[in-house]
Order: sequence, then C-alpha cells, then structure tokens
Amino acid sequence: MGDSDLALVVLRAPEFNGGLSTFYGDLLPSRAAQIAVGHAVRNIIRARLPEYRENLVDAVAELPATERWPEAGVALVYRCTADLVLHPAAPPALRRLLARSVGGGLLIRSPLMRERLRVEMLRPTLFAALVAYIGQRRAQGIGSGEPRDLLDAVLGACPEEATDRVVAELYVLLFRSIVGNVGYAVAWTVLLAGLHSAPGAPWPWPTDWIVREAARHRPFVSMVGRPVPHPVAFGGVAFRTGAILSVSPYLLHHDERHWSRPQTFDPERWGRADTPGPYLPFSAGRSAAPVRPSPRP
Repeated sequence: MGDSDLALVVLRAPEFNGGLSTFYGDLLPSRAAQIAVGHAVRNIIRARLPEYRENLVDAVAELPATERWPEAGVALVYRCTADLVLHPAAPPALRRLLARSVGGGLLIRSPLMRERLRVEMLRPTLFAALVAYIGQRRAQGIGSGEPRDLLDAVLGACPEEATDRVVAELYVLLFRSIVGNVGYAVAWTVLLAGLHSAPGAPWPWPTDWIVREAARHRPFVSMVGRPVPHPVAFGGVAFRTGAILSVSPYLLHHDERHWSRPQTFDPERWGRADTPGPYLPFSAGRSAAPVRPSPRP
C-alpha cells in the first residue's frame, strides 16, 4: 500500500487491529496468547538492559578493524545479548549453532545464493537441537522464578498445548526480531551518521536524533500486514475476509506530503518544533502516530 493516508487508516482503525497479529502467523491460538508472549519477552529485555549496556563497551572493543556491513551491527548486538538469548548453562553445541546462525545469514537475508543455501543447510540442524533442548527444559520444569533467558520467557508464556516445535519456531522468530532488527538499526545508524559528518570528528547530533532518523530513512521492517476482518472495498479495490493489507514503512517515511525533504538524512528534524510525519520503524504500536521532537540536550 503506497498511499500514506490509506495506510494510516489500516494501522489505526480498530477493525484492522482487533484480531490476531500477523507477526506470529499461526503459531499461537489467540490474541491473549500473543500478548502474553510479547509481554514476557519485553519484560526480560527491559530487565537485562543494564547488562547489555555493560557488554556493549567490550563488544565494540573486540570488533575487527574491518567487517562486513550490515553484518557487523548484528554481530555486535549478538555479542551483547548472547547470554540473554540463551543461558550459558545451555548445551555448548546449541550455543555454537546459534552463534553460527548469526553470521550464517539466518538474521539478514543475503543476496548471494551460496549464503542462502548455507542457511538452509544450517536451519534443520539448529531446529533439531532446539526442539531437543526445549523438550529437556519442559521435562525439568520451568520454575516460578525469573526467566534465565529468552527461551525461558517464551516457554513460560506459551500455552501448555504448544508443541516443542512451535516453541522453537517462536523462539527463532523472536531471536531474529531482537538481534536482527536491532543489529540492522545499529548498522544503519553508524553508517549514515558516519557518511554525513566530518571524518574523525564527533557526530554533531544527539544520539537519539541519529537513531530516530536512521530508522526513518531506512526502516528495519519492510512490510506491516493487517488482516481484513470482513469483505470490504478499500482504496477502490475489493478484498475478501482474511486478505492481508500490507503497509510499507519505507513509503510512509518518504511521503513528501508528511515529511520535509524525506530523501535527505537529517537528524536535525527531530529537534525542530514541527511534528514529524507518520513513523513506524519497527512496526510497533497500533496507530503509527507521529513522534514529538525531542529537545536538544
């Protein structure tokens, strides 16, 4: 959907936002189950943010002098979150498989056919190891304490009837969304800020502005889908129940009717008094509402 006004109707109207989220596909049976998993994952990430910040300093220092882009951003975020994603007590072989998947193209789709083939060869091995480990964890019992890692959070929030394979699918989906999307955001933020500032000089904008503008200029989610709840004519086109209306965050962020000079990387726009246009970098939220500019610190 290329028309921003129609796209905003889809993102805001209750009729398109009351059912199951297409993010999870058919992995969870109800909206309540989707919300429970989402909240569990959000809570463990928030609780472990201080750990992430501490790890970031060491992870940056360990980066090689040259690295492939945007894989470098994803690798950096994974190094900071490896123990959050999978507890150190997990089988070493499984942790190695997960680390291989980060550099093997599971999180960022490669344009090279040989790398896509490598991912497809790795995927069955990774899922088989995950399913086996999930079965072991369930047999041992999850416990009532705080989750140790992302997998504990998913297991604790999933309906009991969810199979080990479904839990593995959910886990990988969330792992890709956390490490892949955040890593992609880091990569674009550093690249765009570096390209648009003087070499060797400190960046002239607050970090918050740079991150927001990088997310606007190159949003990390390509499409956001909403299911059609009943037969409807929308934008002059008839849709059947269950059809998916897809909104492009990129088109929303580059619509000249809502954004000034949208093709320009301009972190300063986030400090000006005028309210930015519709903003949907991670497909989060119900309304794609404008974000108010933040004051310069």
